[in-house]
Amino acid sequence: MGESALPTTPTSFNVLAPQDRKSKIWSVICVSSGNFLEMYDFMVFGYYAAAIGNAFFPSGNPFVSLMLSLMTFGAGFLMRPLGAIVLGAYTDLHGRRAGLILTLGLMSVGIISIACMPGYASIGLLAPLLVLVGRLLQGFSAGMELGGVSVYLSEIATPGHKGFYVSWQSASQQVAVMFAALVGVVLSSTLPPQKMMIWGWRVPLLLGCVIIPFLFRLRRSLQETDEFVARKHKPNVSEILHSLTASWRIVMIGTMLVTMTTVSFYMITAYTPTFGNSVLHLASIDSLIATLCVGASNLYLASCNGISFRQGRTPAAAFCLHGTDVGHGLSGDVVAGS
Repeated sequence: MGESALPTTPTSFNVLAPQDRKSKIWSVICVSSGNFLEMYDFMVFGYYAAAIGNAFFPSGNPFVSLMLSLMTFGAGFLMRPLGAIVLGAYTDLHGRRAGLILTLGLMSVGIISIACMPGYASIGLLAPLLVLVGRLLQGFSAGMELGGVSVYLSEIATPGHKGFYVSWQSASQQVAVMFAALVGVVLSSTLPPQKMMIWGWRVPLLLGCVIIPFLFRLRRSLQETDEFVARKHKPNVSEILHSLTASWRIVMIGTMLVTMTTVSFYMITAYTPTFGNSVLHLASIDSLIATLCVGASNLYLASCNGISFRQGRTPAAAFCLHGTDVGHGLSGDVVAGS
């Protein structure tokens, strides 16, 4: 979920000894790095949905190609619940570190398969099918990535500061939104629209591929959390499924809360460039600058998690939902007005 804000409580780190503080900060960076890649990849696909549709789903109607591309983008979300259950169970059994490394590996396969896939003109129907498989794989891994990062940050948090630590999961996503938009702005100001449509859209994806080895190195440097190591019982899959069914009311309420913010988040970030180009007929660079500003404005919601250890989880969550709703409305008014 990409709908929280940047932590605004540096005292959470300052209460530690210098060496411990350095270790905690490095752990936050390492664990959030894969989260950054996951959101970066999702954003790039959304930003260049029209170009991806032209490359893999060509048709006589550009609207049909765009819809097929967006449907492929959405297909990844269908795999998230399954990924959450399967990879979440793996993480509970084998450790937080092992689970996070596995999800990064699955995400890497997905992004490489899309970035390097020949177009429909080269290999025919195999191209869109393999792109769809790549998206499903990314969605499957994302199902655990967000929750896995949040759990890891929660378990390494100092007493009373879980909200502050976990908020860096969302903060890393907002940075990814801004970085992807910034890369798009640079490319749009450098390459003409024709080249962007033909091959320029692959550049941001290839950039994501380039940083994968660095992110693997960061993830592999993670230490297992003390809380997981101290566990004497590791639940198996059947026990986890039983826990889900026994707590289905809480799971459903949490899912509904996340749904609103997630839909709003992707609407005002991933879809903004496509809406700007296809409906409002804005230049690509203008749409991406708007998205960059949206990503920057989303950071204010991070403070909600950052202050949750003082105000409580419920008030912080309510403020996040209200802020997302208002922000979504304002963003829609601004874009429509342009």
